[in-house]
Amino acid sequence: MIVLRSLAFNVLFSAWTLVAFLVGLPALVSTQATHVGARLWVRGILALLAVTVGIRHRCVGLDNRPAGPAIYAFKHQSAWDTLVPVLVLERPAITLKQELLRLPLFGWYLSRSGAIPIDRTAGAKSLRRMIQAAKKAAAAGQPLVIYPEGTRVAPGQRLPYRPGVAALYRALDLPVVPVAHNAGLFWGRRAFLKRPGVITLEFLPPIAPGLDRDAFMRRLEESMETAANRLINDVSSSASNRSRTNIDPARPGS
Repeated sequence: MIVLRSLAFNVLFSAWTLVAFLVGLPALVSTQATHVGARLWVRGILALLAVTVGIRHRCVGLDNRPAGPAIYAFKHQSAWDTLVPVLVLERPAITLKQELLRLPLFGWYLSRSGAIPIDRTAGAKSLRRMIQAAKKAAAAGQPLVIYPEGTRVAPGQRLPYRPGVAALYRALDLPVVPVAHNAGLFWGRRAFLKRPGVITLEFLPPIAPGLDRDAFMRRLEESMETAANRLINDVSSSASNRSRTNIDPARPGS
């Protein structure tokens, strides 16, 4: 059943994306219209997830979002966490791989939305360009989204955080809001199968400007990893409790 439901989602996702991108071409006339179109597209995807594979989500800690511009450091486990920022933040400027901007249609929308490309082969030069673009977005009142790990990481695994988030923290003098979730348990890294459940997305207390680089990175990583592991363990504990509840006490071992 999971295979068939996952197949149904993939087919409908592709069809919805093609239709949305073609019908939405007039939205490219303005950045604002592009963001409105992006929200509609993502809402459609999340509705398909709920209907076909039974994946829903809930948000906690929304009060931890500052009123003004801030840097949001998202845990990166799944394609899901690249979609949801456009719904939980207002007109976000999202950092992403430069190669994505070269994709037909999709790349056009990314460029028009003010996405911030990163060329991983350009080293310090790419970092300077990222900071310049981020300063421009922050000046326009846009929240900034970055994925400190730089690549999707399976739940429970850990990779060193890349220096880009520290560079933004130092250059922009803005608070950084760690954002943890457990989406990888349901929509895994490069996984075809989607498993039903409720994803929890948690906004953690902001890290104020002013820390030195090492202190900032330690605090960010500890905050995100601790919260992500807690959200993963919460799902595991709930599943274990359900299994015990379903055992018939009159039939040991059933």
